[in-house]
This record gives sequence, C-alpha cells and structure tokens, in this order.
Amino acid sequence: MKIVLSCAAFSAMLSVVLGAFAAHGLKSKLSETLLNTFQTGVQYQMYHSLALILLVILYRQMPQALLVYSAGFMFAGILLFSGSLYMLALTQIKWFGPVTPLGGVCFIIGWALLIAATLKGAN
Repeated sequence: MKIVLSCAAFSAMLSVVLGAFAAHGLKSKLSETLLNTFQTGVQYQMYHSLALILLVILYRQMPQALLVYSAGFMFAGILLFSGSLYMLALTQIKWFGPVTPLGGVCFIIGWALLIAATLKGAN
C-alpha cells in the first residue's frame, strides 16, 4: 500500500497544481462553464485522493483485499472522471463527455467496496 499512498499524495498535489492553473492560467481562456467543468475535475480528484489516503490508513488496521480493490477503482475514477473533465474543458472535444460517467461508476464501486470491507471487518 506504500505505492497507493505515494500515488494518492501525488494526485492530491496535482489537484492543487491544476486548481491553481485553472484559477490563474485558464480563467481568461475558458468560458465560465468550461472553467467550472475543469474545477469539478479538480474537486473530485482531491476528494478521492484523500479517500485513497484513508484507505491506506484503514488497510493498516484491517488488511483486506477489498480495500485494495477499492483503491484501484478510486484511481480509475480519478483518471476517467477527472481526466475526461480536464480534457473536455481544454479541448472541447465532446466525446470526452461520455467517459465521465464511467469514472463516476468507478467511484461508486470504490465506495461500495469500502462499505463492504468495513462490514466484513466489523467486530
């Protein structure tokens, strides 16, 4: 889980960088709608980066494969959900739009696996 923690910290750092880039570098270049789209990607990336850090902490208390799978789905969600929003905002290529819900499904599965792991590990 060390690699998960390192990747989660990098992802959180990257979300701060991307948020600053959006606020200062993209503000004059994108419409308000596209800027909001980009910022939604940043927010979800940060939320799920923090969730990944939580998964590492939980894994140290109750090592379960379900927590590893949860982390995998959350990483996939970051890439698909946030990544597609970034690409949609920056390129305005519409086919990135349908990728976003796939990332959302990955987030939901990741959270469901966390619920399952906590119920399985409950005493």
